[in-house]
Amino acid sequence: MTLNVALAMPSHTARAVFPPRSLDPLEPALTLLSRDPIQDFTTAEGRAVLAEADILITGWGCPMIDHTVLDAAPRLRYVLHAAGSVKHHIGDACWERGIQVSSAADANAIPVAEYTVAMIILANKRVLQIARALHTTRTDVLAEQLFPDMGNYRKRVGIIGASKIGRHVIRLLAPYELEVVVADPYLSPEEAAVLGVGLVSLEELVSGSDVVSLHAPSLPSTRNLMDAGLIERMQRGTTFINTSRGELVDQDALLARIERGDLYAVLDVTTPWVLPAESRFYTHPNVLLTPHVAGSLGNELERMAASAVNEALRLSRGETLRFPVRLEDLAFTA
Repeated sequence: MTLNVALAMPSHTARAVFPPRSLDPLEPALTLLSRDPIQDFTTAEGRAVLAEADILITGWGCPMIDHTVLDAAPRLRYVLHAAGSVKHHIGDACWERGIQVSSAADANAIPVAEYTVAMIILANKRVLQIARALHTTRTDVLAEQLFPDMGNYRKRVGIIGASKIGRHVIRLLAPYELEVVVADPYLSPEEAAVLGVGLVSLEELVSGSDVVSLHAPSLPSTRNLMDAGLIERMQRGTTFINTSRGELVDQDALLARIERGDLYAVLDVTTPWVLPAESRFYTHPNVLLTPHVAGSLGNELERMAASAVNEALRLSRGETLRFPVRLEDLAFTA
């Protein structure tokens, strides 16, 4: 029997993530009930589609899927999320009723990793600082006199968190002649060996790395993970990169260290999401701020659509999900 597929997300999300061509591969292997997404599970139109759906493809802003929704969806067996975290719309009822859940978090991790690797290479080459000097002096800049340690050869890069993003960063750094070390309490020495990285303590990582890149999930246990003590441990000239979440960092301590002039920072995320206009992070020359652009944007969104569509096609062939989300994983993932 052909499985029926429905979309559930705000219309603006569907337009951004699912251009018409992205849904074409679903048919004829599956039946797409409508190209218009369910935006409200309580409407008569939404419930009519729910009643026929075997697979629900969700996106950012999908309403919570709880007992009431599942009661209206007797055929539903799979929820395929075309984004990262499922914590905001997968209710306890889904796990209790055995609904299988998938996420495009791996697809969303790729552009974050690409951004991170670009910043690592630029940081070790001191490109941002040298460019600022050139813009300021508007004359010949003797780069090696300013930064005699510039370059990527055999520099140490510290990755905090062997998450999906962290692992993609490790993979993308493999062609470079860098030493990569990782701090992650859930990573075993055997897994680290397979990844080709050194496994070190968080304290050793921050005190001995030329670049420190944060890729841990935002959990109650990781709030202020990078506290004042760890920030103080970073060696002179280190670049700190955060593409995770601002709440993982003691931002006051980070700014105080930066204002001493011996630490650099690349911050794609902060707390709050948009800093107050008077924040000194905007004006300090050792800081590069970007407005959360590391994640999937523009044409990168279609990669997440393709991930969800491919999961649906796997189901149509009787195969298992490639990127399953399990309840037990949610305690230590974003």
